[in-house]
Amino acid sequence: MHSKRHTLSRRIARHWQLYLFLLLPLIYLLIFHYYPMTGVQIAFKKYSARLGIWGSPWVGLKNIQKFFNSVRFTTIVGNTLRLSLYSLIAGFPLPVIFALMLGVMRNERYKKVVQTITYMPHFISVVVLVSMILQIFNPILGIYGKAYSALFGTAAPDLLGSPAALPHIYVWSGIWQSFGWDSIIYVAALAAVSPELHEAAQIDGASRFQRVLHVDLPAILPTATIMLILRTGKVMSIGFEKIFLLQNDLNLTTSEVISTYVYKVSLKASVPDFSYSTAIDLFNSVINLFLICTVNFISGRISETSLW
Repeated sequence: MHSKRHTLSRRIARHWQLYLFLLLPLIYLLIFHYYPMTGVQIAFKKYSARLGIWGSPWVGLKNIQKFFNSVRFTTIVGNTLRLSLYSLIAGFPLPVIFALMLGVMRNERYKKVVQTITYMPHFISVVVLVSMILQIFNPILGIYGKAYSALFGTAAPDLLGSPAALPHIYVWSGIWQSFGWDSIIYVAALAAVSPELHEAAQIDGASRFQRVLHVDLPAILPTATIMLILRTGKVMSIGFEKIFLLQNDLNLTTSEVISTYVYKVSLKASVPDFSYSTAIDLFNSVINLFLICTVNFISGRISETSLW
């Protein structure tokens, strides 16, 4: 034990510059990620601003039970899962497929142009993206409204006010914005594929499509597995800004998710209930932790690729 400590101290002394760089993100994690976790105890208390976190009375699991017994529990959790799983199933394979398609391209200039065009939507802010959606899908003045009237001769239905249409608008606008950027990591993984593997496959008579299936795809599967595990750990987490900006009274039955509900019962409420909102967020985080641990365990058993 003493020798290990001595070896560690010598390593730190030898590479102190690297450990100094490591200190900055460590401090960031401690201040902004670990220290705020002391506030999680609000979920088990009847929080009072006058009494503070430590002085507020303890109520146990009452706040979590309140959420479970709420008439909106099924709707809110169902909408969150529906939108998240829809985004995962529809959006996760596209960056992989797109990266494989880029790998097939022979014209490097055309390939760079395509990459640049598909990366650009990633840098559009959520507010600007929602503004574009509202303008395009406006049933009277938008491109959708004008095209519908020209084709059918009648006023276009309001898709943004339709509970059935909102999930599709939310998911596919997100896919359009992110699939090019998400493909970067898979393009990098493909760049590490040895050209000798392709040469050997060509000698064996493999077509370009067969080389994609048997050389390129297996090379990026470990990376895709890790990304899938990470995405699964966010299944219960829907970004607040976009869904909140798309939300209105007409589509509320499918657009009310955990993040928007937490905002409404805490900061937006006339009588904020911070204990209740913290309990909901804690429930959300526990489910995400359970999912990522489960998927990571299954992945490690099946493919021997896992986060830990």
